[in-house]
Amino acid sequence: MNPFSRISPGRVFAATALFALAACSTPGGEPTQISDPLEPINRYIFAANLAVDTTILEPVATLYRDVVPDPARDSVRNFLRNLESPVVLANDVLQRDMDAAGVTTKRFFVNTTLGILGLFDPATDMGLVRRDEDFGQTLGTYGVGPGVYLVLPILGPSSLRDAAGNFVDYYFDPLNYYADNTDRGHLTLLRAGIRGVDARARTIETLDEIERTSIDFYATIRSLYHQRRQSDIRNGSAPSLPRLDLTGDAEEDRTASLEN
Repeated sequence: MNPFSRISPGRVFAATALFALAACSTPGGEPTQISDPLEPINRYIFAANLAVDTTILEPVATLYRDVVPDPARDSVRNFLRNLESPVVLANDVLQRDMDAAGVTTKRFFVNTTLGILGLFDPATDMGLVRRDEDFGQTLGTYGVGPGVYLVLPILGPSSLRDAAGNFVDYYFDPLNYYADNTDRGHLTLLRAGIRGVDARARTIETLDEIERTSIDFYATIRSLYHQRRQSDIRNGSAPSLPRLDLTGDAEEDRTASLEN
């Protein structure tokens, strides 16, 4: 059973409190300074995550990349992205971007049919360019600041706003409803595992280079995450950066600024 399958009203209230905290912490949107009052705890979790990555995730991701051909890995990513279309669509609508909602809808139907259940991405070739949206970004478009910086176990860098956003996005996803109502929570965990391995396989060299050139790896990742989320909220108007969390898509062809 997945960890969200039985959410109590108290937990819903807690998520609502997270929204309020995030909104109150940085009025007017993204701050210029990153708020990290939990840095000692965050650094501890960061070190634990790094140990898990070094001993388990990176070796598995390296094996996956070495064994699975590029076209097959691209099909895995395409399939996972297609499954995320309802979440993206919900956030397009909440952001009042009907043009983006139309593109997301068209992409889903084109890739589900012509793309054979999303294994291929003919929609992009047709000019229907994918845009990733989540509820953390949606809150950001309404001026909700990120709140304090968080490092989540396994999931990595986040913030109060984005952690709350992940909670809401869970309920935008029909697959999660199916898994919860049929006692197939393992499907949610399986998808998350495959997604994490695929994302990590696409950032092996990028993260290795960042770690090698960073005076403070933790501070660099914190800064890059903050910049990436600003770019996401502004739909790419900030400098391109790689996704560094395992809950989103990794982009192996993006360059990263290593400034803290």
